[in-house]
Amino acid sequence: MTDSSVASQTLVLPPVPSNAELALETLPVHRLSVVVPMYNEAESVAPMVERVHEGLSNYPWPWELVIVDDGSSDSTVDALRAAAAEYGPHVRVVELMRNFKQTAAMQAGIDAARGDVIVTLDGDLQNDPIDIPRMVARLLRENLDLVAGWRKNRQDGLWLRKIPSRIANRLIARITGVKLNDYGCSLKAFRGSVIKSVRLYGEMHRFIPAWLATVTTPRRISEEVVEHHARQFGESKYGISRTFRVILDLISVYFFMRFRTRPGHFFGGAGLTIGSIGSAILLYMAFLKLVQGQTIGTRPLLMLGFFALVMGVQFVLTGVLAETLARIYFESGSAKQYEVRDPDHFGKDEAWKKSA
Repeated sequence: MTDSSVASQTLVLPPVPSNAELALETLPVHRLSVVVPMYNEAESVAPMVERVHEGLSNYPWPWELVIVDDGSSDSTVDALRAAAAEYGPHVRVVELMRNFKQTAAMQAGIDAARGDVIVTLDGDLQNDPIDIPRMVARLLRENLDLVAGWRKNRQDGLWLRKIPSRIANRLIARITGVKLNDYGCSLKAFRGSVIKSVRLYGEMHRFIPAWLATVTTPRRISEEVVEHHARQFGESKYGISRTFRVILDLISVYFFMRFRTRPGHFFGGAGLTIGSIGSAILLYMAFLKLVQGQTIGTRPLLMLGFFALVMGVQFVLTGVLAETLARIYFESGSAKQYEVRDPDHFGKDEAWKKSA
């Protein structure tokens, strides 16, 4: 079968566009990938896939739906396979061998995505796919690298979700310097070449805007108010314990944003500060002993100064080792100290969905 015959089976001409659709027609040529990680959400699969197709039914550019099953223990995989068979090859299923958690599932979807624009979306239908075209349009028209969803009217519990989320959002924005009102919204539109230059680990999906700020300027990161619905199926996989994990992750994010290429400054600065305090204490103890003839052997301040000095030396040595490891890491080619903005590339001959 030739490439043209394959394309004719998966790409069809769009209908005559309305005024709103004409606005989308004026966007730069691009291809869109919608990435949805799912875990034990079999009931959500069919309505989620249907809702995505409704939201993109008149989208004038080729698009695909990449759904990642994060090692579900229920019938989610079977439901995903049935949906892919029903809707066509533009619905692609990525099956992870076990449950690697949401960040790894999202990274797997981003790796599999072929679009010039990548949109991430939760599979629980709390975010509405109808917002996707508007977010993509803003991303491309304003030449941004990220448009994050802002759930301005959240349909969650006040005490367990809203208030902790607001506190966390303000704390993250203050520490990272990326001013967003809602870090936790999964609905985000990315420039594909930029999000693929960032690797996500652990549970860092909450800090994607901050990680993105390590390769692009915060001026190219913005947000858009989106719809938010009450949960229809299943239950939330997050509890109040998430607050403590967020705090620990935030410390890591701050370190990598500020000191990834110069860890010696972080450890060395702490070491010099603590060591200076210890040295000052020991000098004071020496003055008391040598000049005033006082007995200092039993004074707690002497032990404090000694241990502070030792701790300072350890921090400085740790900084030297961290600096050496960082140089080896960057010089080995495993990572870059900078990113060059690549021009957009189009015209890939793969199966895509166009409006029917």
